[in-house]
Amino acid sequence: MNDSPPSDPSGPAGPATPLVIDVWCELQCPDCRTALDDVRALRARYGDRVELRLRHFPLEKHKHAFAAAQAAEEALEQGKGWEYVEAVLGRVEQLARTGEPFLVEVARELGLDAEEFDTALVDGRHILIVDADQAEGKAIGVTGTPTYVVGDERLDGGKSQEGLRDRIEEIADRLLAGDRD
Repeated sequence: MNDSPPSDPSGPAGPATPLVIDVWCELQCPDCRTALDDVRALRARYGDRVELRLRHFPLEKHKHAFAAAQAAEEALEQGKGWEYVEAVLGRVEQLARTGEPFLVEVARELGLDAEEFDTALVDGRHILIVDADQAEGKAIGVTGTPTYVVGDERLDGGKSQEGLRDRIEEIADRLLAGDRD
C-alpha cells in the first residue's frame, strides 16, 4: 500500500526515484501504533526522497487484523490510506473490542465512502493484496510487527523498537548518499 505523492523532478535527469522503506505492520498491533512516531519522523526528515510503503502482516493473535488490512487497502483506493491507518492505529483497543463496525466508523469519520468499506469487507476485493503481502513477509523472514525493510536490510521492531529509527536513518542516509555518487 502506498499513497505517497509522486516525487518532484530533480533537475535535467527527470524524476528522482525515492528510496523505498517497507513498513510491515498490522492495524491491531499496539507496537505499530508506537512506531507511528518513527514513521512521521522519517517522513519529516526525508520528504519525497523516501517512499514509506505500508505492507500488511496480520498476526493470528489479533482477531480483526486481517479485516483491518483489507480496510486499509480500501482507504488507499479512496485516497486516504495512511490517514486511515493512523486513525485506526490510534485506537487499537477499540478495534479489538468492536472489529469491522469500527473500521467502517473510522472511514465515515474521515469522509470516506463507509458503505463501500462495508461492501469491500464483505466481498473481499482486497484479500489478494493482503495475502500477497503476508506471504512475501513470511518469505523474507518477517515474524512480527513492526518490521522495516530498507534496501536489503530487515529490521525487526516486534521485540524492541529501541534504537530502531536511528538504524533506519543510518541505512537510508547511506543508500541515499550512494545515489549521488
